[in-house]
Amino acid sequence: MYFTDRGIEELEDRRGEEEFSFAWLSEKLSLFVDLHPEHENAVERLATWLARLDDEEE
Repeated sequence: MYFTDRGIEELEDRRGEEEFSFAWLSEKLSLFVDLHPEHENAVERLATWLARLDDEEE
């Protein structure tokens, strides 16, 4: 298990039953970057990856 999996597991344990919109997620990601600008690149990569999940593999 990767170290980062603990945070993902906590997220699932605490909020796994909730439903949300991508607009809500986008707002929270923007807020996170505002508070932690040093993580902007990682958040950008995650957001881009999520946005392109259904694209055909090149």
